[in-house]
Amino acid sequence: MAGRIEDYALIGDMQTAALVCRDGSVDWLCLPRFDSHAVFAGLLGTEEHGFWRIGPSYPEGEAAPAATRRRYRGDSLVLEQEWDTPRGTVRVTDFMPPRDGAPQLTRIVEGVSGRVPMHSALRMRFSYGRVVPWVHRVDDRTVAVAGPDSVWLDTDVETHGQDLTTHSDFTVSPGERLAFTIQWQPSHKEAPPVPDPEGALTLTTDFWREWVEHCTYHGPYREAVVRSLITLKALTYAPTGGIVAAPTTSLPEDIGGSRNWDYRYTWLRDAAITLSSLLRTGYREEARAWREWLLRAVAGDPENLQIMYGIAGERELGEAELDWLPGYEKSGPVRVGNGAAHQLQLDVYGEVTEALHLAHMTGLARNDYASLLQLKLIRYLEGAWNQPDEGIWEVRGPRRHFVHSKVMTWVAVDRTIKLIESGDADGPLERWRELREEIHRDVCENGYDPERNTFTQSYGSQELDASLLLIPQMGFLPPDDKRVIGTIEAIQRELSTPDGFILRYPTDGDNAGVDGLEGDEGAFLACSFWMADDLAMIGRVDEARKLFEKLLSLRNDLGLLAEEWDSKLQRQVGNFPQAFSHVPLIDTALRLTASGAYGG
Repeated sequence: MAGRIEDYALIGDMQTAALVCRDGSVDWLCLPRFDSHAVFAGLLGTEEHGFWRIGPSYPEGEAAPAATRRRYRGDSLVLEQEWDTPRGTVRVTDFMPPRDGAPQLTRIVEGVSGRVPMHSALRMRFSYGRVVPWVHRVDDRTVAVAGPDSVWLDTDVETHGQDLTTHSDFTVSPGERLAFTIQWQPSHKEAPPVPDPEGALTLTTDFWREWVEHCTYHGPYREAVVRSLITLKALTYAPTGGIVAAPTTSLPEDIGGSRNWDYRYTWLRDAAITLSSLLRTGYREEARAWREWLLRAVAGDPENLQIMYGIAGERELGEAELDWLPGYEKSGPVRVGNGAAHQLQLDVYGEVTEALHLAHMTGLARNDYASLLQLKLIRYLEGAWNQPDEGIWEVRGPRRHFVHSKVMTWVAVDRTIKLIESGDADGPLERWRELREEIHRDVCENGYDPERNTFTQSYGSQELDASLLLIPQMGFLPPDDKRVIGTIEAIQRELSTPDGFILRYPTDGDNAGVDGLEGDEGAFLACSFWMADDLAMIGRVDEARKLFEKLLSLRNDLGLLAEEWDSKLQRQVGNFPQAFSHVPLIDTALRLTASGAYGG
């Protein structure tokens, strides 16, 4: 049975990622890319769908023991888990070295004290747990083959097959180190080279140490910021610069419900705000790589801008359901692909333009096509900004005139005007100034409820929406505007959970089905960070700090966040770890540090 979402640790090589549970079980791994089929899919089903557990031996019929403690090795993505047992203490170190050839997952078992009996159970199931591979020996190596895929296991420990699973039973003494490595290879190619586990560990540790040294943030929340930055780096697909929203699919927003989506793709919105955080903390190379990815993905067709693409810029992300997987804690269906890819979400034009603007303002080397793309986007928006759309939350109900979408079209026009005013682009300046004013006036007249003194989710609606918290952050209105303060206070009253976190929008009672979906969902962590930002902006800095530090307490023991927090169950829900949670964590830490609004 899969663990709670917060029981998992992330390891990865910036091309794919694995989730490792407290009991030493790798329950999720797609090979060779984030969006490839899973080799271990036990996270979304049972052990029958693939897993790899290494830990102390335990009696048959009992649950595998959870690690006594775990941590990342310094500022890295090298995971160390330790078990204290009646016979001694053992450590398992898990990591995936930055890729130079075949993708690898290496696990090193080290005796700390006593003599500890250990067990490894490796059950590979290709195609998301559906296909049992042919497992056999080749020159003292074990290989699992199915169709186009092969996975090679290398270890000095003796193995044997039982119940379509590869087992190892062994004992470790103090100072003894035994390694296991799996590598993926196309099945038609020769075997990958025999790995060097200790050398790979040194390489991986050095890589992360050197990468973290570039971080320019040295404020009071450095530990949380650095862990979030490492997580964002791990979600970057190194060959192209694309950034996945999360490395998982179908972890539910509502345990037992159907709000389950595939996040292993590059949302322009998520990637753009990730770029902003990286730029503000000193990571210009990642920002440059993302900008190049964007230009390739959009190419010469900005009129057909998608809200998301594959990690190499693929456009077709057809959605399907895997009916042989029961889902995480029976939360079905399990989906792969994402049907929202072709939705109209006008806000992405604003997010992309804001990211390009920030790159320009922070001195990222000029790219003439980036400026040309920005101009093309605004020419498209001239005729499209006043259309209804599906909005930031990708509703699967009717299109609406979402206020946040309109605000972000204003942002797109405003930032492009600034580009022209700086002399780095040419365009119809006066016409676009008039367009900017027209959008602003339209939002203030149609998206604002003067009786309640708040902006609303969409034109003519009564519902609120936490995306309205971005109005002052984007500069649409100043923080001290009474309409901004009224909106912040209305969202606090109507969208707060009992423990003080923020929902995206109401989904219960009379508002059920507002997004075209059944069921409820947890508090959206990004929205809660946005609230902390807004509170700081309107001078309520102590309240902002308290909310921010309360949000930090929701992270698991390794500093990781999923998409949402279920206040009733008091647990993390949604895909994990989630870029859209870690980015605003960084942004809020920077804002609070700048304002001096922190304890100690």
